[in-house]
Amino acid sequence: MTDTTETSPALSPTIDLKDLGTVHRLGFGAMRIVGPGIWGEPESRGTAVDVVRRAVELGVDFIDTADSYGPNISEEIIAEAIYPYPDGVRIATKVGFVRTGPDVWVPVGRPEYLRQQTELSLRKLKVDSLDLLQLHRIDPKVDPEEQFAVLRDLQQEGKVKALGLSQVSVAELEAASKFFTVSTVQNRYNLTDRSSEDVLKYAEDNGIGFIPWAPISAGELAQPGGPVDEAAKRLNASTSQVALAWLLRRSPVMMPIPGTGSISHLEDNLGAADIRLDDATFAELDAAGAAAAPAK
Repeated sequence: MTDTTETSPALSPTIDLKDLGTVHRLGFGAMRIVGPGIWGEPESRGTAVDVVRRAVELGVDFIDTADSYGPNISEEIIAEAIYPYPDGVRIATKVGFVRTGPDVWVPVGRPEYLRQQTELSLRKLKVDSLDLLQLHRIDPKVDPEEQFAVLRDLQQEGKVKALGLSQVSVAELEAASKFFTVSTVQNRYNLTDRSSEDVLKYAEDNGIGFIPWAPISAGELAQPGGPVDEAAKRLNASTSQVALAWLLRRSPVMMPIPGTGSISHLEDNLGAADIRLDDATFAELDAAGAAAAPAK
């Protein structure tokens, strides 16, 4: 790996995840290293490999992917880029979606399917045990307890170290917790979407890492003259960095994983760890985001 002394951003604060250990809270999401519609090969596989390698060079030690990204391709690129994995780097993946075309996602939670896909992820990532396996969606056509039970069994068999859930309610988190220790929850959350506020509170109260997807989305707030744009100008930062810095300050369990297929965007996103929002700026952004959020 190259010397990054002059270009490395600061490392984000850390979090201790149950069954997994300590990672930096600002990670990398590997959804965008595949083709358009999260489907097929990227335009340049070499560039995708370089992006993953650069993320680790810059101190990222938590990478989030899924078997459905590609499908399969994201996991394969991660292994191509950084296997054997550097000490301390954790790879999180997800199962529970089948893909029938670009931008099409179909939940499938049959126990035999979840087990099959876990075995395939082990093979693609070239490991004997997955660091973190997350249920991408609870399949409404399958008893949730059957889905939770197979995840528990996979962990007991040593195929998985830690377990998590994605896009769930507090009630679903509580139900899953009867089967296994929930290490992470991954719900949509950003400046202008606080619909999972109750899930975030539950995560805080129970020591669960909260991984916000679509973390940079700020809508009109980031447009010229908007509060995110104005804060970015004052801080000599990008609007993406401000949105991520707000998330990092919002909660000690928050774990943003901005995704990109570009090294320049990657470096910009990780620079959010250098941004410090003062109380007034944080409050201003918080209020503007709450006001812009869709009514429940």
